Amino acid sequence: MQEKIDHLQASLRRHAPLLIAYSGGVDSACLLAVAHETLAGSALGVIADSPSLPRQALADALALAAKIGAPVETICTEEMADERYASNPVNRCYFCKAELFSKLDELARTRGFAAIAYGENADDAGHFRPGKKAADEFAVIAPLKEAGLTKAEIRELSRTLGLPTADAPAQPCLSSRIPHGTPVTPHALAMVERGEAFVRGLGFKVFRVRHLVEDAGISRFRARVQIAPDEMPKLAPVQQSLVAGLLTVGYDGVEIDPAGYRSPA
Repeated sequence: MQEKIDHLQASLRRHAPLLIAYSGGVDSACLLAVAHETLAGSALGVIADSPSLPRQALADALALAAKIGAPVETICTEEMADERYASNPVNRCYFCKAELFSKLDELARTRGFAAIAYGENADDAGHFRPGKKAADEFAVIAPLKEAGLTKAEIRELSRTLGLPTADAPAQPCLSSRIPHGTPVTPHALAMVERGEAFVRGLGFKVFRVRHLVEDAGISRFRARVQIAPDEMPKLAPVQQSLVAGLLTVGYDGVEIDPAGYRSPA
């Protein structure tokens, strides 16, 4: 483990000054913390703000960066204006990352940063990651992956660093709650955000509110709620409140997935 950390720090020094694509998630938070510790003022985190990022997630990411002591700037990305993204193909994430890295590439050139880094880890090679193609096109480096750090090791390192993300569940963007082929719209993303905020307020930690379109012509929407199996015993006492809350958000129907939620990663 120490050899991997040494490798990570050496990579960061070699590419300084460094821009870091930061989301506040497990991987990017660990990368930002190590970069800040290793490079001091030669690392800058950049978080992309768009309708697919929940407001609470943005606030939490900024608060975490402040706790780390690392400088972070927010930029607005415009993937929603790209029909290739909004049409929600299976490679939707490519267009999102291409937009992000395009903005970061311009920022790096304008302000004299030597490289851009993001939080891909050593486990990610085994999963479908359309965003990696965009990273390759913009020569974005992946120091965690290069050091051979797995997700479990990144969580272990995060605990050592005192990061609250050490045991945080994965939180991909809100667009991931909309089935491929169903258009991504600001209205749909807002419904998902409000719905998941309500479910979270009932005490659930690992879950998804899937946004299903029953009839696009008359704007009828259904929520499919997936809750982690180990949290399912908490559902019965609050199920009526959960359904009522999601109907208030604007869903015309609510179903609870009996299989629950299991992370694909």
